[in-house]
Amino acid sequence: MNFDTSSPMTPTMHMDEFREVVREVLNEELGISDERLMGRWQGGTLVLQPGDPTAKAKEIPLENFFHKVVMVRDRLRVLESKINSHPKLDDEDRIELQQYVTRMYGSLTTFNILFSDKEKQFRGASSS
Repeated sequence: MNFDTSSPMTPTMHMDEFREVVREVLNEELGISDERLMGRWQGGTLVLQPGDPTAKAKEIPLENFFHKVVMVRDRLRVLESKINSHPKLDDEDRIELQQYVTRMYGSLTTFNILFSDKEKQFRGASSS
């Protein structure tokens, strides 16, 4: 970001920089993420095989499944943020609800093998 020298308090920004900032804010607010599936899973398929041999298996592209997992994670983050900033919750209620969210993250650690970036993986209570 550059600053206009004619007015010391007026920052100027190139249009590309502005677009990137707006894109980041919208993605954060809407819970949209640009996560990448780990390379070895790209193009893969999740197969749900029923126990009933007469029932047909269901195949789901791993990219679609991964997108759903990321959406759950992002919505948990939004929930966590709303809990932490809610004006009517006292500290005790915040802590209790935060513990539930943390346990949800812990329940989802199975899906960490799908993430190419370890920093974006789920972490439960013991993984801090």
